[in-house]
Amino acid sequence: MIAPEGMAGQKIGVLIRKRRRQLHLTLQQLGEKSGISYGYLSQVERDNATPTLGTLAQVAQALGLGIDYFIAAPRAADAVTRAADRPMFSINDSSIRYEQLGAEFPGKELSSFIMHVPPGFQSETVSHEGEEIVYVLDGAITQVVDGTAFHLTEGDSLHYRGTSPHSYCNDSDRPTRILWAGTLTLFHTPGGAAFSPPRRAEAGREPATRQDKA
Repeated sequence: MIAPEGMAGQKIGVLIRKRRRQLHLTLQQLGEKSGISYGYLSQVERDNATPTLGTLAQVAQALGLGIDYFIAAPRAADAVTRAADRPMFSINDSSIRYEQLGAEFPGKELSSFIMHVPPGFQSETVSHEGEEIVYVLDGAITQVVDGTAFHLTEGDSLHYRGTSPHSYCNDSDRPTRILWAGTLTLFHTPGGAAFSPPRRAEAGREPATRQDKA
């Protein structure tokens, strides 16, 4: 048996319920996927029952997670990122480069990045659950939300619902840096990561100026 409280400080039942709701699963559906009875899952979610390690592994698999999601113990030091050491990565050689700021720990809801947007970049229009906020650190972008364009320069910010169709472009002649934060789940998804695993950008490589997907 394991303790009913995850080592990250949150009750295991809370973590299970939060993840289940993110996936829009009922307790009955989770029970069918995991092979565990509805009644017992209900008790676990309310922290009235302590699952064995094997049972927790079944629940984790049904939720598209590793068991470490519930029992890993993140250290505060692991959440620190240093400007000089922070790795940069891109997606399928996109001209957009990212620096990951947020930490990964059980139950986390917020993701954050610094985005490096080259001149001439135009994103596709997307919509999704959650919300986003962008803050321009350097340069300028034009952010379009629900058909309305907002020209943002250094120090400006914009907060909007992810369900609103949105896109952005850097129509200036110099690179732009943006602080992006949102509640969109990026790395812990049932079908795999929304972003490819972080990798360092090639030293000295200049991002291409073209339209491609962020």
